[in-house]
Amino acid sequence: MARYNGPKTKISRIFGEPILGNGKWLNKNSNPPGQHGAQRKRKTLGEYALQLREKQKAKYTYGILEKQFRKTFEEASRKKGVTGENLIKLLEARLDNTVFRMGIAPSRPAARQLVSHKHVLVNDQVLNIPSYQCKPGDIISLKDKSKDNSAITSQVRGKNQKFNWVDWNETTLSGTFITYPERESVPENIKEQLIVELYSK
Repeated sequence: MARYNGPKTKISRIFGEPILGNGKWLNKNSNPPGQHGAQRKRKTLGEYALQLREKQKAKYTYGILEKQFRKTFEEASRKKGVTGENLIKLLEARLDNTVFRMGIAPSRPAARQLVSHKHVLVNDQVLNIPSYQCKPGDIISLKDKSKDNSAITSQVRGKNQKFNWVDWNETTLSGTFITYPERESVPENIKEQLIVELYSK
C-alpha cells in the first residue's frame, strides 16, 4: 500500500473528526463516505475494530505506513515507561512532524516535502529523511538558499505557543527540539492504549 494521497475529507468522515485538515465539511455532511453513506447507519464497533481504528487514525495523522509504524511501536515498547506514551513521543519527535510543529510548514505532508527536497538542516547538516528521530538539543533550520525562496518563507507561520517542547526563532528561521513532549501536551485525539492492546494480541 502506498501513502494515501486521496481526498482528505473522506478520511476525516471515516473517523468523524478532522484528522487531515480543518474539518469544515464535517458539519455539513457527517454521513459515512461512499455512494450509500446516507442510507448506512454507523455500526457499533467491537473491541478489535476500535483498536484497529485508533491505529489507522494514528497512521493517517502522522503520515506513516504500516511497516514503519510497527517499527516505531517496537522501539517504544523497548523504552522504559508507558509504551503508549513512548509511542506518541517517538511520533512527535519525527523530523517532518517537528518541522510542522515549529510552524515552518502548514501541514505534515508539506513538512515531509520540505525535508525530502533537502530544504531543512539538522545541526547544520542537510537531512532529507522525514522519519529521522530528533534528539533534545537538535537545531532545525532552513538552508540559506531556501530562506531566500519566497514560496517557502511565505508558508512559515511561527510556532504555536502551546507546543513547549520546540523553540523557534523567526529572525534566524531556526529552532530547537528541546525535549520529548509529555502526552498531555500533544493535542492529537489518539487513544494510544488501544494501539498497545492491538499489538499485544
